[in-house]
Amino acid sequence: MLLILLAYVGGALTILSPCILPVLPFVFARADRPFLRNGLPLLAGMALTFAAVASIAAIGGGWVVAANQAGRWIALTLLALFAVTLIFPALAERAMRPLVGWGSRLSEAAEAGTAPGKEKIGPSLLLGVATGLLWAPCAGPILGIILTGAALSGATLGTSFLLLAYALGAATSLALALVVGGRVFKAMKRSIGAGEWVRRALGVLVLAGVAAVALGLDTGYLARLSTVQTFSLEDKVARSLGAAKGSRSTAVMGGPNGALKLPDEGAMPAFPTGIEWLNSPPLTAGQLKGKVVLVDFWTYSCINCLRAIPYVRAWDERYRKDGLVVIGVHTPEFAFERDPANVRKAIADLGIHYAVPLDSQSAIWNAFHNNYWPASYLIDATGRIRYHHFGEGNYDVTESAIRQLLKDAGHSDLGGAAAVQAQGVGAQAAMNSLASHETYVGYGRAKGFSSPGGFVRDKANDYALPTLALNQWALAGAWTVHPQQAHLEKAGGRIAYRFHGRDLHLVLGAPGGKPVRFRITLDGAAPGPDHGLDVDANGNGVVTEQRLYQLVRQQGPVRDRTFTIEFLDPGAEAFAFTFG
Repeated sequence: MLLILLAYVGGALTILSPCILPVLPFVFARADRPFLRNGLPLLAGMALTFAAVASIAAIGGGWVVAANQAGRWIALTLLALFAVTLIFPALAERAMRPLVGWGSRLSEAAEAGTAPGKEKIGPSLLLGVATGLLWAPCAGPILGIILTGAALSGATLGTSFLLLAYALGAATSLALALVVGGRVFKAMKRSIGAGEWVRRALGVLVLAGVAAVALGLDTGYLARLSTVQTFSLEDKVARSLGAAKGSRSTAVMGGPNGALKLPDEGAMPAFPTGIEWLNSPPLTAGQLKGKVVLVDFWTYSCINCLRAIPYVRAWDERYRKDGLVVIGVHTPEFAFERDPANVRKAIADLGIHYAVPLDSQSAIWNAFHNNYWPASYLIDATGRIRYHHFGEGNYDVTESAIRQLLKDAGHSDLGGAAAVQAQGVGAQAAMNSLASHETYVGYGRAKGFSSPGGFVRDKANDYALPTLALNQWALAGAWTVHPQQAHLEKAGGRIAYRFHGRDLHLVLGAPGGKPVRFRITLDGAAPGPDHGLDVDANGNGVVTEQRLYQLVRQQGPVRDRTFTIEFLDPGAEAFAFTFG
């Protein structure tokens, strides 16, 4: 119920977002007509269509994308015809072509029956369906929670209800605006007799909305504006309702003798059967009885996880003999992370010796109701969850909680704290100078993409590099962009990113097994001493496997830089940028 309320509030807040602008002309085109038979059916059609399409999209698959793209173009055509008949009413009398005649009859049907109770809801409902196919709300923190859950757990009835609640929230705020707008338009007609000009102006605005959607401005420029306009407000609402970011840590100071207060968060869920475990046979609650257990959710291409692993590894080495059992639950984010061979290589490279269950279907993730990478849960010797922490940091508190639970279990002679060696990719981020954040390359969750024309989904396309502002990025060359990644079709393709941070990482792969050579530059020159672990001073590197590559580590003062990577061979795949 809380999440449904949160989704509804998040949808209502979209009225403040620039991403709503392309939809407003479609809605206000009927502002001077009775609300119950015009505005309400339009908004209902929009909300139901958005929820249905977004729910189906959570399943994934090329056919979904293709069907949705076809539906969007049909909707654009319908709304463009509707706009033309608003601007040029005479076309309704001279409908020579079937499509224009269809649009004209749609407009005429909406005009007919102006007496109370005689208006037809069909045309308004149809326009609402078309609007729902086009609406692309900015994915702020609240919608992000819904879509992330759908991506991890698949489309469910619960997901559909959340998306519907989000759409109904947006429809509610639009309905209020529509009621106010209707009064304004009626007043204009009465006072200045400008009904025909108002009608034509609305037609022009509808055409402008169609153009904005067709050119990708609704998911490009307007989405970037929204990050500063509404994200902070959404985040505050989500936090106040306890559903965004959650409580990062449950431990608080103030126990007896300076101990931590570790509340009881419930019993540890049982580990599902049928899951492959690495470094250990499958563990059960019976086997873990009397042990203190640290369950750490991670995935091997996640930079936040890689920076936390040196601490988890050190705790395992330091406290294993005292009864601590570390279980590193590997829940993949990208498809290639589901390959057991890739995970085996990663844990060997990272020096992980504790148990790693391969949670490829998110069964353990869902059992813990987890939403974060990394996330740590501490279970006491009786099987109760006593502590959690989401994200990086707080390592001293987490270790104090480990030591306290071990002492409660009878292990009093613990000695000194663990010695942590965090080097290379595992070195902690320079948070004070970090102004760029995780950015996905696939169109499913991409932000800041600035190549002219936007994404061409699931089809090869030649992209070009524009001038980039901070936190904008672009492709150049022949690429096919999929929901999770971009695939390079021809040698010479490039990716550029204007960033601000000490470190830049890029998750890359070469799925065909053939190495792909690349070269990076910073502000058009070789990186020199600012090169990362996976390139030399001249910027040269090779993609040999699917993993995170550290490409930049600046040695001097951090400032805005333009990063460019050029692939000298075809076949590379790029998934996500991260920074530190």
